[in-house]
Amino acid sequence: MKFLDQAKLYIKAGDGGPGSVSFRREKFIEFGGPDGGDGGRGGHVILEATHNLNTLIDFRYQQHFRAKKGVHGSGQNKTGAYGEDIVLLVPVGTQVFGEDNQTLFHDLTKPGERYIIAEGGNGGLGNAHFKSATNRAPRKSTDGKPGEEKTVWLRLKLIADVGIVGQPNAGKSTFLATVSGARPKIGNYPFTTLNPQLGVAAVDDVEFVIADLPGLIEGAHEGVGLGDRFLGHAERCFVLLHLVDGSLPPAEIAKAYAMVRNEISAYGHGLDHKVEIIGLNKTDLMNPGEIERKRRVLTEISGDVVMTLSGEQGEGVMEILRTLITEITQCRLRSGQPALHRHTSEDRQGIETTITDEVTQSDWKP
Repeated sequence: MKFLDQAKLYIKAGDGGPGSVSFRREKFIEFGGPDGGDGGRGGHVILEATHNLNTLIDFRYQQHFRAKKGVHGSGQNKTGAYGEDIVLLVPVGTQVFGEDNQTLFHDLTKPGERYIIAEGGNGGLGNAHFKSATNRAPRKSTDGKPGEEKTVWLRLKLIADVGIVGQPNAGKSTFLATVSGARPKIGNYPFTTLNPQLGVAAVDDVEFVIADLPGLIEGAHEGVGLGDRFLGHAERCFVLLHLVDGSLPPAEIAKAYAMVRNEISAYGHGLDHKVEIIGLNKTDLMNPGEIERKRRVLTEISGDVVMTLSGEQGEGVMEILRTLITEITQCRLRSGQPALHRHTSEDRQGIETTITDEVTQSDWKP
């Protein structure tokens, strides 16, 4: 299944049904009077967030949606049936923008949350509404109101607890594959990861969601490479895990870290203020002396604690995960979010430990 995080929709809510012109006709009732009912309301177009989706691919081949019209009124003051609503399922984290792709209408952040994106027109009035002391037999009714018609953009920002950032080939996809059931594409060439990948890590009966984002290169915030398009997915993360390729020379390690941080700061949107865990990756390719020397270089330029790990061999991974859990918990408390989900051993039986085995399977080959 391919990953799609933006889609353009053309939607039309249902028109209201027309009111009815009718008169009461019953035996022995000489002057029955008007009894025309109102028309039914047109159907709404509704977006509903669901946790079972993580891409907007359903809207790639169908972009036009039209709800049903309301049924016209009838005699005996019968109101016409409402037009059937259209409910479009979208992933949690979907934003709704206007036709200009700038005006934000709504942000669907919770499973089951609904948003009426286009309202159906109200039904017309039957002639019973127009009866008066001077007009005992009105033959007037009104048509239904037209339903809303608009063009909107849907933009998906994945909701994850941790976003993995770093340069290409820093070992981000390898780390995700090690700690979760996700199976991202892994290769020793630039931009192996072409789209965000999601996985669920479980440590000490606590689960949290990790997003592997495409690698950042210089100028990513201006659209160079793939970073600008997908940095938005990191906006919803509580913590950033910044992996640095430890196989690089010390000077290159410092340069790589500074470049990624500069791109994050230039992108803005609060990314530069998020909690960052720094990981010096690929320690399996270094001896203890090199590890310590490169760790000191990275500590000096970042001014923060640097953890070491090998995503390939699993060394230091558990320490990273437990640190992430601590930081996520604190961030959730500060923002008023519920605590991380915790499973007992019985609860975990039969539970799928990954959001998706493959968010995307790219056809691109090196």
